Amino acid sequence: MSPFLFWIFALLTLIFGAAVVINRNPVGSALSLVMSFLGLAALFMSLNAYFIGIIQVLVYAGAVMVLFLFIIMLLDLRAEGAHRINWLTSAAGLAVALILLGQILSVIGHLKIAHTTFPTLPATTIDDVRNVGAALFTNYNLPFQIVGVLVLVATIGVVLLSKREPR
Repeated sequence: MSPFLFWIFALLTLIFGAAVVINRNPVGSALSLVMSFLGLAALFMSLNAYFIGIIQVLVYAGAVMVLFLFIIMLLDLRAEGAHRINWLTSAAGLAVALILLGQILSVIGHLKIAHTTFPTLPATTIDDVRNVGAALFTNYNLPFQIVGVLVLVATIGVVLLSKREPR
């Protein structure tokens, strides 16, 4: 992948990641998270980690976010009303963020490995999808089924908790 596309997808991921935090509407925040997941999947694809990129799209951007949106819409969350911004808290948060950024840049500047490029990974002939599927359905079949039942129970619990009493 060209460096131009890397920077486009990295910028897309960061912008929509910030939109998740900044957005006051929960549905808009969840949709921003989907876009951030898609940018992250494109970055995985650029590293030749195609399986992880596809799983990122299918599992996280697909299934998990559909579940989040379902729960958000089922609970009928409204956008948070406008309120006054506490400037002292905002300034303190910005100062802490700038100090953290300075520390990160200082550490990166002193690391020798940060100034070198990594060699490209050799192409493998091992089928990752087949190995993951075989491990998932042989060694980890019971935990896989337990997670499925837990997600079902959580969904049923949300439906029952959000059920409105008749007036």
